Amino acid sequence: MTTRQEQSQQKSAAVSRPRLRGTLAGLSLLAILAGCNQTDNSANLGVSSDAAATGDQPAAAQQQAAVIQGGCPQVFLRDGTAVYRKYAKGAKDDPEKLLFQATLADTTRRCVLNESQLVVTVMAQGRIVTGPAGTPGTVTMPIRVAATDGTQTLYSQLVQFEATIPADSGTGQFIFSHANIPLPGGSGNFTKLYMGFDEGPYNTK
Repeated sequence: MTTRQEQSQQKSAAVSRPRLRGTLAGLSLLAILAGCNQTDNSANLGVSSDAAATGDQPAAAQQQAAVIQGGCPQVFLRDGTAVYRKYAKGAKDDPEKLLFQATLADTTRRCVLNESQLVVTVMAQGRIVTGPAGTPGTVTMPIRVAATDGTQTLYSQLVQFEATIPADSGTGQFIFSHANIPLPGGSGNFTKLYMGFDEGPYNTK
């Protein structure tokens, strides 16, 4: 026979499980971002743990494994590019005809130095919300990633990024990632990475 105390404990456990899932989901997003802000080890670079332990990895792999977080350019969100609003066709700045709004927040990056280049991966955590005229589903957002050294543009790429708005809540989170950004191996402290929404007009890729 189940006592009242046991029944109370079972109810408490049932209530706590959904909260735990939500907490873990939030932590997993933060973990992805935090993980990229750390120095890569040999496993992350495709070198087996056995080779790393014995020091038998090829010279090319050893060269690629030289990851320098302190010299990795920082990522910035340009003013006015952290928010993207999509309106119904023919509408502009009409709150009632807003399809969805997306925002970019936390950013991070990871740099790997090979024989001739500094290869960068950038990531950003974002949030997307359905507007009064919108519906749940997959939406597309124009996100530009660029790198500059003073007045010189080293890299610029426009990405048409897709994210899904859940049907049950009308709001969701996403992780944007863009890899293999090639920068000169001697890129110094003046090199900066930029990320943000770019609605155009476009005169670059």
